[in-house]
Amino acid sequence: MKPEFTWRVAREALPFFLGLAVTAAIAWWIGWIPVALGALLGALLVLAFFRDPARDTAAEPGVVLAPGDGRVVRIQPGGEGRGPAISIFLSIFNVHIQRVPVSGRVTAVERIPGRFRAAFKGEASEVNARVAVRIDTPWGAVECVQITGLVARRIVCRLQPGAEVVAGERYGLIHFGSRMDVKLPPGAVVLAEMGSRTRAGQTPLARLEAP
Repeated sequence: MKPEFTWRVAREALPFFLGLAVTAAIAWWIGWIPVALGALLGALLVLAFFRDPARDTAAEPGVVLAPGDGRVVRIQPGGEGRGPAISIFLSIFNVHIQRVPVSGRVTAVERIPGRFRAAFKGEASEVNARVAVRIDTPWGAVECVQITGLVARRIVCRLQPGAEVVAGERYGLIHFGSRMDVKLPPGAVVLAEMGSRTRAGQTPLARLEAP
């Protein structure tokens, strides 16, 4: 999956970018050239990390799209009244803007404190700090979870309970490496495969069956 070039970046990049740009300018002025070049490189990397490409979303009714760019690292089958769950690991090289996976109504947004273990490990879903968003649909509830990682420490979620959302809309981001979990209702058919690459708002993860 080729990286997307874009001039658009998330507004959360501004404090990091300005700090590094000012550092580079001051260091250059007083003659600390290596420091200036290092800060300038850091500023460019910040812009790359916070890039926010425009994307076309054409979701069919009942199809759950990937909420984040990355790689599928875990698929849990459903059972005992719960549906399957899919985990996506986002490296620092991926776009980190999260998008709504399915159209519906937000019924809950819960911030859960926790640890900051490596996001690619399975235990991260249960022990790391995270934000869980529940979206009700005609086929059942879909839960989308933003999870911190070893370096990622800040989660931005712009959704509020009661909001009507459309698949593919931007709704948040996680700073510097992370993980996304999508918990599906019983009966959902998983379309994703282990190790496959995903693109937020475009890659189908699952199909919801009528209740």
